[in-house]
Amino acid sequence: CGCSGIRSCLLCEGPAQAAPPPQREDNFTYCPATGLAKGNEHSEFAGWVFPFPGVFLTEEFINENEESEIVELMDQDYWKPSQSGRKKQDYGPKVNFKKQRLKAGSFTGLPSFSRKIVAQMEACSVLGGFFPVEQCNLDYVPERGSAIDPHFDDWWLWGERLVSLNLLSSTVLSMSHDSENTIQLLPISSKENGELSPLGSLTQMSANRSLGEEGINCVLSPRHVPSKEVTVAIHLPRRSLVVLYGDARYKWKHAIYRRHIEHRRICITFRELSAEFSTGGRHEELGKELLEIALSFQGRPV
Repeated sequence: CGCSGIRSCLLCEGPAQAAPPPQREDNFTYCPATGLAKGNEHSEFAGWVFPFPGVFLTEEFINENEESEIVELMDQDYWKPSQSGRKKQDYGPKVNFKKQRLKAGSFTGLPSFSRKIVAQMEACSVLGGFFPVEQCNLDYVPERGSAIDPHFDDWWLWGERLVSLNLLSSTVLSMSHDSENTIQLLPISSKENGELSPLGSLTQMSANRSLGEEGINCVLSPRHVPSKEVTVAIHLPRRSLVVLYGDARYKWKHAIYRRHIEHRRICITFRELSAEFSTGGRHEELGKELLEIALSFQGRPV
């Protein structure tokens, strides 16, 4: 397998199957329709919500035929073993994040099948001016115990928006916070239709104001909890596209846990350049060179 350091998978844990890294239970679930994280029914936070900005999710971004064609093309190339039971295909520049060094290396561009995907992204409201310079395909299967620990993506090289296309099966993106800050929760009580209030209504409420017109009654007596106690599940349906930006990109770590990989799942993640490598940045010229290579769509895995 490709595991190193503290990371492991079912292959290298052996017959005894040593206990995997701790996997926190998600106690909130993100609602794409309202932008709220809602306390799960059987958690201590049932009946509470808080705004969770920085997530854009669209379902059925591609159709079944397109999905089959993309996966078939991927499987014609070699999948390299990666850490935590995953396999990967990288299309991007050669990077040393620790030393902050970057060069094109053997990078020849994004794969040809991604041209259509990138073109379709232009219709997404949050992806204006998004030009991917790197693509990473990750293959997860339950037999290997595939997972990825909570982490932030690098922000020296990669820009604000992280874009992922979820293929072959649904999964859950688990968001966690390890700062010393607190989160303000607002109490809710649903009416018969069970709808959550839109984010704008919650933020504009005054104390003891009823939101009957929005299908919810909410009294503003906030509860403050340590950020470390809160985890948010973002459900990713098959063939959905998710974008993390703003707070969800820079303040919340994201993870995929073993328990959420029930069938083979492939994730295609696209990353854009940071301001340092964009127009007016210190490494603008290198950024232009890499983007020209990336958007030629002539690449093979590096």
